[in-house]
Amino acid sequence: MTLAFDEFLARVAPDAARRERDRCLLTAELAELRGIGFGAWRVPAAFGGSPLRLEELFARLIRLAGADASLGHVWRGHIAFVESLRQQPAAVAAPWFERILSGDFVGNAQSERHDTARLETRIDRSAGSPLLSGTKYYTTGSIYADWIHLAALDGDERVAVTVSAHHDGVRSTDDWDGFGQVLTGSGTTVFDSVPVGVDGILPPSSDPAGAAWHHLGSILQLALVAVVAGIAQRALDDTVAFVTPRRRTFGFAGETLPREDPLVQLVVGELSVAASTARRLVLSVAADLGDASESGASVERMRDIQFDVFRLQELVPRLVLDATTRLFEVGGASAVGNGYALDRHWRNVRTIASHNPVIQRTRALGQFALTGDLPDWQAPAADRSEASR
Repeated sequence: MTLAFDEFLARVAPDAARRERDRCLLTAELAELRGIGFGAWRVPAAFGGSPLRLEELFARLIRLAGADASLGHVWRGHIAFVESLRQQPAAVAAPWFERILSGDFVGNAQSERHDTARLETRIDRSAGSPLLSGTKYYTTGSIYADWIHLAALDGDERVAVTVSAHHDGVRSTDDWDGFGQVLTGSGTTVFDSVPVGVDGILPPSSDPAGAAWHHLGSILQLALVAVVAGIAQRALDDTVAFVTPRRRTFGFAGETLPREDPLVQLVVGELSVAASTARRLVLSVAADLGDASESGASVERMRDIQFDVFRLQELVPRLVLDATTRLFEVGGASAVGNGYALDRHWRNVRTIASHNPVIQRTRALGQFALTGDLPDWQAPAADRSEASR
């Protein structure tokens, strides 16, 4: 398993910039990853898996994102889905774990494009069998998926539903127009009268603000920070590869080796600090999260770990954004060429850092420290009746 993963990374990493530049979707690469079992590495032994510890899975996610930033990102929803199954009763989880062990990949489709945060995707039971209809955006990974996990209304109840991505009523479009993470398939997915299977709606948590809720929230956000950590390592590797063979330092006449220039060494050192720090922070929190989940830790402990994830969301992207901005100091105008594509590292981190409002999370930490209360995540002047739906 480890050797196959290492060999895979060595093959896909060299072409990452070309795939992004040419917008070559990652269908073949994902198929190979599924074949070596990447999506099943947290399936419990009781269901036929050989589970990794959570921090080891995140270590591999960091390495995967280092090989290709989009390829690491697309697994976020799948990883969270598997972790949510680990919190479900065995009878509920078993059929899904069987599919995942067979290599099935689960995409994610939560958000909708409306002026408000209302949910319009619905399950219609009027014809007897439940049918799902609606339109989602930012559906990361869904264009590659066998199953898509999403939020929908079942009557007046918000539910978590998972449907087959292969049904004729499911159409995913590669229309994500962001300047980073362009191969994540984070575009539009339409659901038109898609059947919901008997095991398609996961039972809601008996404690909607309990330990499992904090665990899943931490997984979803820590996965993004792990991708940023992987990008930091790749930025360091690419910068070293750019500098090492060069024979002239920008701004100096004659042959002056950049790798011996103290200023170039300083910039590369800053990249090394960012990459190592980001990785160690992610793995430290992942280890705490895994241990707490396995031991059935209290709600308070799981909440404290989620706060640590919030702190990483503030610190790690800022650290890596600063370093990936400075890296261009190593080569003058040649460092901004499309061939080297060093700019993609900043673009990809900036895109991920915009995924969730970091300033809201940081402000929440400050409010909690000062008052002991958490915000209700409601925008100023929002309609409370609308926000509660």
